[in-house]
Amino acid sequence: MIGQATAEGIADGSVTLAFRRWDRPRVRPGGTQRTGAGVVRFDTVDPVDPATLTEDDAARAGVSSLAALLKLLDRRDGERVYRMAVSFAGADPRVELRERSELSDDDRRAVDRRLDRLDAARGTPWTRQVLALIAERPGVRAPDLAASLGRETQPFKIDVRKLKELGLTHSLAVGYEISPRGRAYLG
Repeated sequence: MIGQATAEGIADGSVTLAFRRWDRPRVRPGGTQRTGAGVVRFDTVDPVDPATLTEDDAARAGVSSLAALLKLLDRRDGERVYRMAVSFAGADPRVELRERSELSDDDRRAVDRRLDRLDAARGTPWTRQVLALIAERPGVRAPDLAASLGRETQPFKIDVRKLKELGLTHSLAVGYEISPRGRAYLG
């Protein structure tokens, strides 16, 4: 939902508003979203009449002009326009987690338990297979990795996100890579 440039603007304080056209709000006041620049908080979420928007609103949203903002909003389907006050809530906690290159015995057991639960929920072991595949083939496109396992791309990506939540992988511009924490776990 939030692009990299906008996320960076929120992180540095130059962007304080976001606008979206939706049928109903997809975020809640107080909710957060992780982005490439860190965690963004949605301080308010209110419907707004697009006719009341101003050049200042556009500038606060990091958009070059009101005309450009309205054009962006018109490209989307949705019954209403929502104005969200946004703020930087801090660094993405997964970044610190994935950068840890040493695991204690307790950390290793905790990762084992989480991976075992993910495997059990699926009814088949997949977590360590996907970790090994990413370790062997860093930077390979998700569709190619998925196909090598005989899987569909979207469910594969969802699984990789689960491993990313544990700090074991991270995304590259193309494909994925095992994080330092992931290497420590596999090592």
